Amino acid sequence: MSDNSQIFFNKKILIYGLGKSGLSSFNFLRNKNDVYLFDDNPNLKINKSIKKKTLNFKKLLKTKFDIIILSPGIDIKKCKLKNLLKKKNKNIYTDLDVFCSLYRNVSFAITGTNGKSTTCKLLYDILKDQKKDVRLVGNIGRPILSIKKISKKTIFVIEASSYQLEYSKIFSSKFTAILNIAPDHLERHGNLNNYINAKFKIFNNHKRDAVGFVNKNDHLIQKRIKIKKPKFKLVNVDTKLNNFVLKKITNKYFFSRSNQANLAFVLEMVKKFNVKQNEILKSINKFKGLNYRQKIIYNKKKLVIINDSKSTSYSSSKELLEMYENIHWLIGGIPKKNDKLLLSKKYFKNIKIYIFGKNYKKFSTDLKDKTELKKFKNLNLALLAIFKGIHKKKHLNNTILFSPASASFDSFKNFEERGLYFNKLIKRYFDERKII
Repeated sequence: MSDNSQIFFNKKILIYGLGKSGLSSFNFLRNKNDVYLFDDNPNLKINKSIKKKTLNFKKLLKTKFDIIILSPGIDIKKCKLKNLLKKKNKNIYTDLDVFCSLYRNVSFAITGTNGKSTTCKLLYDILKDQKKDVRLVGNIGRPILSIKKISKKTIFVIEASSYQLEYSKIFSSKFTAILNIAPDHLERHGNLNNYINAKFKIFNNHKRDAVGFVNKNDHLIQKRIKIKKPKFKLVNVDTKLNNFVLKKITNKYFFSRSNQANLAFVLEMVKKFNVKQNEILKSINKFKGLNYRQKIIYNKKKLVIINDSKSTSYSSSKELLEMYENIHWLIGGIPKKNDKLLLSKKYFKNIKIYIFGKNYKKFSTDLKDKTELKKFKNLNLALLAIFKGIHKKKHLNNTILFSPASASFDSFKNFEERGLYFNKLIKRYFDERKII
């Protein structure tokens, strides 16, 4: 156990936020603590045991807590308990902190603006193929405190978001990585500097034997490294893979520059396990990728359809806009604050933009005078318009790119629900017209 092993024992604890992270924290801590719950949404459907421990707003304000476990989705500046949280900032922790206080397992914590999930999953797959007891947790979908049957040999691969890191105080990892940084989540963090600070908190509690991996070619990361001058071992990862490595990769998923960059990090990290190169290549070439992340869901008859619902910013859509030809770009949702599309003019000649949803004005302001824009009430109508246009020019290669470059919460619970809905629309279209 670490020096912080007793922080979360015999305490009066408030868990704020009843999503996956909050509920797993409750189940983990309740046997050895006096634990209570609160969520901004009083109408959440919860079971009786959870409801008994859930406080209303008035009762909560009259109760004193030793510790507050904050769920990643809670924004201190905008939530119902913002005044309390400002006063109790020193008492705020996260589920990552709870985990770190109790376990000394080897772990890889990975953050970055783009590519976190893919990098984590690929690293996980390679270690799994080597018969390691490895668990994939964090922002990728499975809360770290929900994991059972942990032994000394268990290895954790943790996807850490800026939201999780922002409130963490004691979290540390044997191996940590910052893949890249581009302006994102500024509506939450306020400005780019605060966002970078949140990302770099992944290094805050590094022990002397820890290793950090950073992108050699990312100017924002390198600029901050020069300021911080870390005392632990730092590996500068060259994200431009050499031709010798690329020639051995047959998996089309790694033909994109961003996924090659993700792979470069993984290749550096697995060196710690002395895995043979041919074994690594086997894992790489059978890697299927993750749903809704640059996923090609159709590739026939001069038509490519890509589901990239995970895209929540212009920077995450940019590469695909540079890769394909005759692109019909579907974009819509809740745009990110101060987001800009840094795309060369020559690529816009190859793009038609179909904007769906309520935020047409913001996107049209960003993209006006760049290329042809069309407005639609919803995604279904935008997609139908694309197919009508494609049918008139069947002789051309066409790409339907669903890369919304925005958050999904205007119409969907998350990007997964949005991505699934897009797949269903595509399937319905093909079924009705018997194209496949």
